[in-house]
Order: sequence, then structure tokens, then C-alpha cells
Amino acid sequence: MNKYTERLYNGVIKENPTFVLMLGMCPTLAVTSSAINGLGMGLSTMVVLICSNLLISLFRKVIPNGVRMPAYIVIVASLVTVVQFLMAAYLPSLSKALGVYIPLIVVNCIILGRAESYASKNGPLESIFDGIGMGLGFTIGLTIIGLIRELLGAGTFFNMPFLSAIEGFTPITIFIMAPGAFLVLAFLVAGMNIIRKKMAAKGTPLAEPAGCLSGDCAHCGQSAMCTGKSASTVKVSDSAKQE
Repeated sequence: MNKYTERLYNGVIKENPTFVLMLGMCPTLAVTSSAINGLGMGLSTMVVLICSNLLISLFRKVIPNGVRMPAYIVIVASLVTVVQFLMAAYLPSLSKALGVYIPLIVVNCIILGRAESYASKNGPLESIFDGIGMGLGFTIGLTIIGLIRELLGAGTFFNMPFLSAIEGFTPITIFIMAPGAFLVLAFLVAGMNIIRKKMAAKGTPLAEPAGCLSGDCAHCGQSAMCTGKSASTVKVSDSAKQE
């Protein structure tokens, strides 16, 4: 797997913003009442993410360290404004449905996080692929949540009759309301955790632990993955003391 493919895999599977990192929860829960809304929000964020990663990577050696966050916000805000105007001009119905959540892309944790942790430290091409990977992961997450909520809550598939065409089908309207977003997200995250645990049991974890931050192994979800490393570290330290 080359470094560009690895960036795509990282964003879609290993560090999926929605199901693994749990970032961008505000638009994830608010706009996913339908699959089209989720897809539109995800693609809008992906465009901003790719462009901001590219620009920040190009200017990373020019931006002073003391003002890098304000500079990142200015770059992201400019891109969001362009995206908002384009959507209002060419996709007015979607722009109206997403409403205030398009301008709020400016403060999306995913965009600022990737700008600070990756784009500011890597070249333009790698940053573009990182933006594509993270954007795809976010888009897939929002679209899946929106699709499930739309199917169960309205019986439609991308606003086309699907389950609603079946005689006797009764939409479960709670799924297109706020509680439905939490329910669907919870089940999908639980499913992702089950898959990750099974792959970790086979010796192929989707993500390596980033390191112990709290020191409380009893309440750490990654303690099982750290056990082997901790044991080997203890052995090394003991042997060093003996020497």
C-alpha cells in the first residue's frame, strides 16, 4: 500500500471521522434526515477539506507559527463562502435544506484538525489525498446515516418511493426526528466497534493505539491492544535495571 492509498484507507476505514473519531457530530446529527442531505453536506465538507489542505500545505512555510490557527480559519472561511455561494446558485433546494450548517463548516473539527495535524506538516499531494480520504469517510458516514433514517422514517430512497410503495408499510417517524439520529449513529458505531474488535482479535487492528493519555488502563477501550506492548516494555525495563 503506497502512501496515497494509505491516506484514502486511513480516512474511510482506519480513522473514519464519523464512526471512529466521532468528529463533526453537529452536522452528522442535524442534517441527516435524508440521504441527499447527508450526501450534500459530506461532499461540501470534502471540497472545503481538499482545498484547505492544499492551500495550507502550500503556505505552511510562510504562515508564522504564532498566527497559524487564525490563518487556517481565514483560509477555510473563504473556501466555505465560495461553496455556499455556488450551492445557493446551482442547488438552491439543497442549500436551503442544509441552512446554517454550511457556514458552520468553518469551525468543523475535521477540517481544522487535518490542517493542524497533517497539511501543515506534509506536501501538497499527500495533503490532497488526506483530504479526499477524510472527506470520503465523512461523506460515506453521513450518507449511510441519512439513508437509514430516510428508509425507516419516510419509506423513501433518495426521495424516491421505496418502502412506502409497499402496502401496509407504516413509517417510523421517530427516525427522521432528533432521537432517530442518535439511535442510528449509536447502532452504526457499535457495529464498527464490533468489526474493529474482531479484526484486532485476528491480529489486524484497524488502528494502532495512539498512546496512553489518561494512565487509567481499567477504563481504557484500547487496554487490550496495549497489553502485549506493555508487557514487552516491562521486560525490557527489568532487563535494563538488572544490567
